[in-house]
Amino acid sequence: MTTTLVNDPNTIVCEHPLCHQNLTIIRDKNSSSELFRNAVRRLTYLLLYTATQDLETEEVTTVTPMAECKTQVLKKDVKIILAPILRAGLIFSDIASEVLPTASIRHIGMYRDEKSLKPVWYYDKPPIMFDDPQKTIVFILDPMIATGNSALDCIKLFASKRIPVKNIRFVSLIAAPEGLSKIRKNFPDLKITTAHVDETLSKTGYIIPGLGDAGDRIFNTVEN
Repeated sequence: MTTTLVNDPNTIVCEHPLCHQNLTIIRDKNSSSELFRNAVRRLTYLLLYTATQDLETEEVTTVTPMAECKTQVLKKDVKIILAPILRAGLIFSDIASEVLPTASIRHIGMYRDEKSLKPVWYYDKPPIMFDDPQKTIVFILDPMIATGNSALDCIKLFASKRIPVKNIRFVSLIAAPEGLSKIRKNFPDLKITTAHVDETLSKTGYIIPGLGDAGDRIFNTVEN
């Protein structure tokens, strides 16, 4: 079950009942770090199943214990890259590599300067060149699209490697309208999958109502 925004058909919102259930858990300020992490993992499965619905397949012959039959597998000449944005995006990695076991993982390290709200890069590990950018699909993984600055820089990185924008996907737990708008001004055709689009941003760049600092809640580093 999914919906698209009226003015943004490339933003897909997962409306599955289990998405709503787990979104409630991660929003709740009383959820422990363990509860939070487990709910995020369950959401990751749901969001990735949604985000991968249009991957192309090819027919192969499979021999079952009973007979030979024709089946479908993901196209073998398409390279899939998983790009979690550190540190909060790390929680997506294990689940994403289960769902897409042949994918490569390329970590992107950046943090947000709390004064300027701009991303500061400290690590990136994408290949300098891709064998065939036209046959490369990238899933950028980050729990939140807030201001959109980090998301935009990451998208630009892969677009600079000649990967078509239609082959770059962004997967997030929640998103703010301001961040989505910033991405759309630069990449109107980029596909975004999220569990919810929230109301707005606070003056300090946090999503409202949001879920707090995802990294702190995932890694149990919330300061009381």
